[in-house]
Amino acid sequence: MTDRSGPPLRAVRIAAKCPICAKPADEKYQPFCTKRCADIDLGRWLKESYRVETEEGPGEDEPGRGTSEEGLGRPSGQRR
Repeated sequence: MTDRSGPPLRAVRIAAKCPICAKPADEKYQPFCTKRCADIDLGRWLKESYRVETEEGPGEDEPGRGTSEEGLGRPSGQRR
């Protein structure tokens, strides 16, 4: 280890910026600055502008979900 002769280092908090408009974030709408920017971000998620990458290919369903007509529209265990 090195010998430090100066005062101990302190953590410096950097003011968070809104990810939409880069204005300072408001504590009420953290991490956004206003409800408007929060709603813009929500709209982008709902319109699928943002995507979380996965290893699944397009069209692959969740495990255990059948695509046949037999299981559609009925709770499991019920038959025609």
